[in-house]
Amino acid sequence: MDSLDEVDEVVHEPTREFVESTNVAQFMEAYGVDSVDELRERSTADLDWFWGELPDYLGLEFFEDYDAVRERTDGPQFTDWYPGAELNVAHNTVDRHAAAGNGSRNHVACIWEGEDGEVRQQTYHDLHRQANRVANALDERGIGKGDTVGLYMPMVPEVQSILYGIFKVGAVAVPIFSGFGVEATATRIEDSECSVVFTGDGFLRRGDRVTLKDTLDDAIEQAGHVEHTVVYERLGIADSADETLTWTRRDEWWDEAVGEQPATFETRSMDASDPCMLLYSSGTTGKPKGIVHTHAGALVQPAKEIHFGFDQKPGDRFFWVSDIGWMMGPWTLIGNHAFAGTIVMYEGAPDHPEPDRFWDLIEEHGVTQFGISPTAIRALRKYGDEHVDAHDLSSLRVLGSTGEPWDPESWQWFYEHVGGGDTPIVNISGGTEVFGCFLMPMPTESLKPCTLGGPGLGMDIDIVDEDGRSIRDDHERGYLVARSSNPAMTKSLWGGDDRYLDEYWSRFEDVWNHGDWAQMDEDGFWFLHGRADDAINVAGRKVGPAEVEGALIDHDAVNQAAAVGVPDDTTGEAVVAYVILDEAFPPNDELREALREHVGDEHGKPFRPREVLFVDEFPKTQSGKIIRRAIEGAYTGEDVGDMSSIENPDALEALRDAS
Repeated sequence: MDSLDEVDEVVHEPTREFVESTNVAQFMEAYGVDSVDELRERSTADLDWFWGELPDYLGLEFFEDYDAVRERTDGPQFTDWYPGAELNVAHNTVDRHAAAGNGSRNHVACIWEGEDGEVRQQTYHDLHRQANRVANALDERGIGKGDTVGLYMPMVPEVQSILYGIFKVGAVAVPIFSGFGVEATATRIEDSECSVVFTGDGFLRRGDRVTLKDTLDDAIEQAGHVEHTVVYERLGIADSADETLTWTRRDEWWDEAVGEQPATFETRSMDASDPCMLLYSSGTTGKPKGIVHTHAGALVQPAKEIHFGFDQKPGDRFFWVSDIGWMMGPWTLIGNHAFAGTIVMYEGAPDHPEPDRFWDLIEEHGVTQFGISPTAIRALRKYGDEHVDAHDLSSLRVLGSTGEPWDPESWQWFYEHVGGGDTPIVNISGGTEVFGCFLMPMPTESLKPCTLGGPGLGMDIDIVDEDGRSIRDDHERGYLVARSSNPAMTKSLWGGDDRYLDEYWSRFEDVWNHGDWAQMDEDGFWFLHGRADDAINVAGRKVGPAEVEGALIDHDAVNQAAAVGVPDDTTGEAVVAYVILDEAFPPNDELREALREHVGDEHGKPFRPREVLFVDEFPKTQSGKIIRRAIEGAYTGEDVGDMSSIENPDALEALRDAS
């Protein structure tokens, strides 16, 4: 993101009618709170009050009530939330909505659209019966409390019943991104020791048939542990004369392993602190971390954020662009299904067969909340305004984004063209480690471009300097930290406490270091400046890649940019920038020099890129994140390790050619 001077103007002011209609306004009225700032202060100053009130206020059901909101004998690093309580996420997201006599029984839990245009709907009654069948299939195979079960699945409605079926038997779900290759998949299976993995024969992506099971077979060969593979048939490869599936003794078709099971199952009562999900960090930087989430945290946190931050109402249709293997996939399901909400799920690419695929989907299905990454918006924006302006997107009530810092121009385009100039962008930041948001604006708040509003409700967040001193009110850039835990903060790491303490709690005493650069401006708006560990150090002076990229994107010629630090004999490190140009601007040396000078004018001459290189695309994950480690390796020629999370590996060769 650029300097705060460029995002100093408030551009969104919600109407009084909208504010008064929101869930957060109703909560404030119920508890005598006059402003969002006051609510943030109260919810973080008195964590026991806020998190203690939430389960009942949100209508979440515990089988047994808690003895205390939290127990901190072992310090904030190992806080025990809701000790004594018993519950199950699946009871809250499925069972109670599907119960006989419940008006939600026939509500639609999911609207799914395949890339080929196929549409399916699944009611809560359907979902309940299917989740019970999954639970019975797992029980039959000896899976119970604490056992790990992998989901290496295409984005089809069945991922919901698999996730909730795993929860029902008390096992631990291990979602694995469907775009991972053999190495990344094997690493996660080996670490988690899954004995059962659900997969599919494949899925559609940009009109191509992408197979999954063959990749999984190779990963299992490398990792071991897996005794049962349940294969969902999406592509019909088994009936194809042109394609074949390798079949082993561990493999079973979904229709036989799950479809023939009884449709009733008594969901098991779990301790609040029992793990229900093992989410791995994306693996785009270093060895992935196994992040452990509990039944209490994985339910309460996303329910809080969907209800207050995204103002979920009966009849809403919530669409977040994600995969079940990323945090935002299960977060979307659990947070919406806690209120018998409807989620929209899409299988394929955002620009296939045309660049208006998302806009068509929003219009067709009446989407009310739409979440996407800034990189994906930058990619869609390059196709021009006409693709989005041709669609009626008036159903949208709240926009969402996460994953990386915005640039002001792209944020404004999202706000004006997708949101119609009156829809709030709830720009959130947290991560897999907290299964939710450290920073999150409320939909009732004024917005400046790129802002993240302020701390999420009940999130005791601060900004500190190198010595751990709070500099939030000094309006200086510093490290984003948490001074207390929250219910969804990872319960250590799967590999043990030592790495957990070293990764998050070793920099500052009894303070969680999240690794992001943050800043609060003089009007109280919070902003992020990228990862602190991504800093480019030029002659002792540091700049975040996002700041350089923001300056480049601010130039009319640039659609997307990626900046990396590379070794330099004189300054230690130098900036190298790769840019994707707007099609109206041809690449040439004159433009290259103009972009260098533009960055120098914005951030100072030391940060002028040593080189500006023109490319057509960047290596990205399927969720739209640019993989800077891959870009840096393409320039330096260094081995960057496992790159199987890249959706478009051909982009790497193009980067090397440009370099």
